[in-house]
Amino acid sequence: MMTRNSKIETLLHKLSSGNPEDQQSAAGEIRLLARQNNGVRLAIAEAGAIPLLISLLSVPDSVTQEHAVTALHNLSICEASKGSIISSGAVPGIIQVLKKGSMESRENAAAALFSLSVLNENKAIIGDLGAIPPLVTLLTEGTPRGKKDATTALFYLCISQGNRGKAVRAGVVPTLMRLIKEPEHDILDETLAILGLLVSHTEGKAAIGAAGAVPVLVEVIGSGSHPSKEKAVAVLLEICGGDRQCLVEAEKLGVVGQLVDLAQNGTERGKLKAALLLELMNISMEQGGSYKQRRTQNSSEKWAKT
Repeated sequence: MMTRNSKIETLLHKLSSGNPEDQQSAAGEIRLLARQNNGVRLAIAEAGAIPLLISLLSVPDSVTQEHAVTALHNLSICEASKGSIISSGAVPGIIQVLKKGSMESRENAAAALFSLSVLNENKAIIGDLGAIPPLVTLLTEGTPRGKKDATTALFYLCISQGNRGKAVRAGVVPTLMRLIKEPEHDILDETLAILGLLVSHTEGKAAIGAAGAVPVLVEVIGSGSHPSKEKAVAVLLEICGGDRQCLVEAEKLGVVGQLVDLAQNGTERGKLKAALLLELMNISMEQGGSYKQRRTQNSSEKWAKT
């Protein structure tokens, strides 16, 4: 009976054979093996599979390409392999598959980038190599699973401040707004989480405001899940800070009652954000002042007096 290590060696020999049929079948078997557990993943990586799989990302055969990118994704689940995949130069090939591969390959490439971007040291590398625009494209063109993987990858990448401007310039904000307005909100929390990162960036805040975010966010605050409501309030607070027109628009759309409820029944963070936004509206309605001028006031007490 062939041992695990001898089987891996046989598969690697096929990968390096130059025979397209052998390469396709071997990549497919490694793809399946790498699903098992971290011990198997580590053994495959240590045997030298990563560079061989990377070389298959550019082959013309779409099935081989799909096996290779999915195998790399499966190997990347092991924390010890993430650095090896990056240092072996996998990212440009993965991005090329994300751009030009079959839909299955593109979505698995997005999953690989999401897995690799979990490590902070990889975020800037992946963003600088051009991963963000094709991830934004997949948000529009992908299946629900592909959109979820693309959204998760974008969230992790945008944790890095340097990637936020790249995402805005790639058109992620209007794309996220369209996703939020879709009837099925399978990735609502993820899209709002990305907006929560982008709104702290100058370009991001401007883009969110320009995309007509206020009615979209107010709708989420009125009908979303509790976590979604709190995320939407946090974004609305940022874009309305010091902007009386924005505050008036939100108030006219009927957000006040929902904010009062959240200020009373949300998490500690949710209560604080809702109370601050209520204070902004209170100041705007009573005096036309700005949030920055009155931020030191106790928001909960202020609203309780009205």
